[in-house]
Amino acid sequence: MSSVCREVVTLQLGHYSNFVGTHWWNLQDASLSYNPEMPPGEIQSDVVFREGQTLGGHVTYTPRLIAMDLKGSLRTLRQEGSLYDASRDPSAVTWEGNLMMHEESPHAKNSFLEDLDKLDKGEILAQADFLSSSQPHCSADSVSVDTVNSRLDRIQKGYRLESSVKVWSDFLRIHLHPRTISVIHQYNHDGEAHRLEAFGQGEALLQGSVLEDLEDRLHFFVEECDYLQGFQVLCDLADGFAGLGSKVTEMLQDSYGGRGILTWGLVPVSHPNSTPMKDLYHLLNCTLGTLHLASHSSFFCPLTLRGGLGRRPSSPVAFPHLNYDPSLWYHSSSVLALALDALTVPYRLRNNSVPMWQVADALTMSGRKVVAAYGAVPFPMMHGSSLPDALSAYSESLPWKPLSTCSEPGDGQCYGQWATLKGFEGQRPISSLAPGTQPLTPLHSLHSGEDVLASYIRSFYPTAPLALQLVSTPSKLTPPFPQIFSQSLCAQGFLQSQSLPPGSPAPVVSSVPVMTSLQSGPALNPWLSELHRGASALDIRRVAPSFLSHGPEMADYQEALEQLRLLARCYRDDSSGVMRSSSEEEDDD
Repeated sequence: MSSVCREVVTLQLGHYSNFVGTHWWNLQDASLSYNPEMPPGEIQSDVVFREGQTLGGHVTYTPRLIAMDLKGSLRTLRQEGSLYDASRDPSAVTWEGNLMMHEESPHAKNSFLEDLDKLDKGEILAQADFLSSSQPHCSADSVSVDTVNSRLDRIQKGYRLESSVKVWSDFLRIHLHPRTISVIHQYNHDGEAHRLEAFGQGEALLQGSVLEDLEDRLHFFVEECDYLQGFQVLCDLADGFAGLGSKVTEMLQDSYGGRGILTWGLVPVSHPNSTPMKDLYHLLNCTLGTLHLASHSSFFCPLTLRGGLGRRPSSPVAFPHLNYDPSLWYHSSSVLALALDALTVPYRLRNNSVPMWQVADALTMSGRKVVAAYGAVPFPMMHGSSLPDALSAYSESLPWKPLSTCSEPGDGQCYGQWATLKGFEGQRPISSLAPGTQPLTPLHSLHSGEDVLASYIRSFYPTAPLALQLVSTPSKLTPPFPQIFSQSLCAQGFLQSQSLPPGSPAPVVSSVPVMTSLQSGPALNPWLSELHRGASALDIRRVAPSFLSHGPEMADYQEALEQLRLLARCYRDDSSGVMRSSSEEEDDD
């Protein structure tokens, strides 16, 4: 039951990764408790947050984060933030000649950012902006101290930011440390010129001033850690950030050997202004990024709601109780952030925490360092029911959906699995049977939530090694998280027993239960093989000669494809689940 805080440094590399990361940090911030009289929560926030002090002596609590993006990607957000802004001394200007000022018009802030500025300044919002006393509140982690976050938590404004969110800072609700944001000025976020589109461009970036800047930021955050357990890396997989991420993870591996490096490769459902050539680049970046990020990480997990990473994917992932727009990054990134909130639970717990390296070791046997994610977002549990009731309703198929474009094989073959159920607070983890009552199912006879979930998953994967964790604390949703939930959910994110009357407004969902699974298994073979076939079928020197203009060399590119083929082969089983030898597989290639 150790409560030693093992710190994690987070790196977000690329614009979509920052979209997902912004939602994820907003979720963490919404769950913070500022009341010292309340018992500590299940999640230890100090793992990912750091305490600091401004020049004025004010205590700050900011993410232990490095976020890299391109020139023009911040809009209203200042790169250095506002917490540590020292007043400028006018005496520092020594030039006595004429001055000509050229000032661009600032970007307009959306309604959420305007309200956030008011709260930061201590202004009181209109009474109509706040929740009425009839609205339900979370009971376990509610914030009783009157802070900016607590006041924001009470805002009931239905922010509709779908049309106003252009970049991730348009919905960022927390302050960042001045060492957090790193802007790459060599490439533009907008426009057609100077775009970071190819893997080789990203690889070539990590040198000179960019490398020195990243090393300085890393040293700042790492040196203040007492028990650094590792790094969680969110990296765009479909553009040039895949190349940059491969070099960053290689540097982390070389400089911080023995620490965990858990890398999540993020891919949006669609890209704005895409063309057939850009789609080709996306495929090649995903192919090279998967191979190199996996080789330099403790594990690598792609995260996307696309139906596949090829140029002709199937329909995006659909969830029974979500009404999200797959084309909106603001929406799709919020779904992935909810899943990531649960996927990262094992190494963020206050008690019974599992270090990053141990999580990775449980999933990456025999060098298989690519894993797949699945998620039930939200987990379909009836309000007032029990966990055995909820799981028994899915006796024929698991309730989760693929988050890595890998469909489950359905044959029970899996090398290792880590499952997490987060957010069943207020519901019963076991069945409450009166003495002498016959249990409805075998699950209803078990005596702990862990046993219930383990027995359920093993009914689908009877021989696979399984680790699991149950956390009652839900993912707490506050503005500006999009209200993408169906009317079948109540305010706590559980299924309602009765439908709402026609014309009734849907309740504002303030929290949701989420169930996730990380798996290593044969399901990854067709996914990796598809990447290999898609890239190998192209005569890259003819159809995309500029892709290799910044590297890699043609011989290195062909070697990477061969390594990817061998990696896919590691996930091939015969019907008995025994790995086949290389000689046995040659006839199939």
